[in-house]
Amino acid sequence: MSAKRKVDNLLALAVLATLAQRPMHRYEIASLIRAHGKDQQMDVKWGSLYTVVQNLAKHGFLEVVGTSRQGARPERTVYRITDVGLAELADWTRDLLATPEPEHTRFAAGLSVQMVLPPGEVAELLHKRLAELEKAVAARRAALDEHLKTVPRLFLVEDEYALAMVEAEAAWVRALVGELDSGTFPDLAGWQAFHDGDGMPEDLARLAETTEPAPERNEPA
Repeated sequence: MSAKRKVDNLLALAVLATLAQRPMHRYEIASLIRAHGKDQQMDVKWGSLYTVVQNLAKHGFLEVVGTSRQGARPERTVYRITDVGLAELADWTRDLLATPEPEHTRFAAGLSVQMVLPPGEVAELLHKRLAELEKAVAARRAALDEHLKTVPRLFLVEDEYALAMVEAEAAWVRALVGELDSGTFPDLAGWQAFHDGDGMPEDLARLAETTEPAPERNEPA
C-alpha cells in the first residue's frame, strides 16, 4: 500500500519534478508539463493547478522566491522546490516505482519522473515491483485454475484478462530491469553522471526549457 501523501494529486508530482529543474512561475510549470507530455501520463486536471501549487507551498514543499514580468503582462509569482519538497519527490517516486497498484497511471507517473533517483536505485525498486508482480501472477493463475474446475470459462474471461495484464506488466518490467542491470539502457551514463554531481547532460538540459507555451489562463499569479 502506498504511503498517504499530504498532497496526493499526481499533478503535484509533476509540479515537484518540474520545479526540481529550476525555479519558475505557474505558467512555465504548465508549459513544461505539457511540452514533456506529463499531462497525458498523469491525467492532469489543469483547473486544479493553482490549488495544487498553493497546497504544496502550504506544506513546505515549495517556497516563493520572487516575481517575474514579461512585457505588459501581470507579475507572476516564482516558486522553487525546497529540500523537503525534493525529499517528498524522491520518496513518492520510490513508492510509485516499487509498489504495484490497480491504478496503472500511478506507475506511469513514477516512470515519468524516475530520473530524480539514481539508476541503480530505480533498478532496485523495479526488482521489488517485479517480485510483487510475480507473486500476483502466481496467485491469480492458481485462483483461475481452481475456478475453472467448477465455473464455465464464459464467466471467467475477465479474470483471464486481469491475469494477462499483470503478466504483461511483469514482462515489461523484467525487460527494463534487464537493461538497467546490464548497462544497455540508453542515456544511462548521463543519468548516473547527473546524480554524481556532474550536471545534467546537454540533451536532457534542453528539455528543461519551455518548447510549447501553454494557453493563458485567467487565474491569480
